[in-house]
Amino acid sequence: MQLVSIRGATTIEDNMQQKIIHGTKQLLLEMERSNNLDRRNVVSIFFSATKDLNTEYPAKAARLLGYNQCGLMCFNEMDVIDGIDKCIRVMILYNGVSEQKKVKHIYLGKAKTLRPDLNP
Repeated sequence: MQLVSIRGATTIEDNMQQKIIHGTKQLLLEMERSNNLDRRNVVSIFFSATKDLNTEYPAKAARLLGYNQCGLMCFNEMDVIDGIDKCIRVMILYNGVSEQKKVKHIYLGKAKTLRPDLNP
């Protein structure tokens, strides 16, 4: 098996617990679907959130989806001038059979502007 990293991000409309949980679940499920992930092969998931999202940990959404055997960590995203607001970023470390170059990174909502190369 080869360890690969899978990146993704999404934006949330309101700083509310249920919105953070819903948006994070939606992103994780799309990352799973697009990359054919088996949750048993997820080593860890790192989450970062901009400072304007502080009513819930994005990792809670992963636990609610059943990610109970891998490491989950949440961090504050750098506060960059003119950066994107209300954004959650995710990096999954995954033991899989795919090569890194075959990974599909997923960017939803306004977060699509972070990787215009992936959204022609």
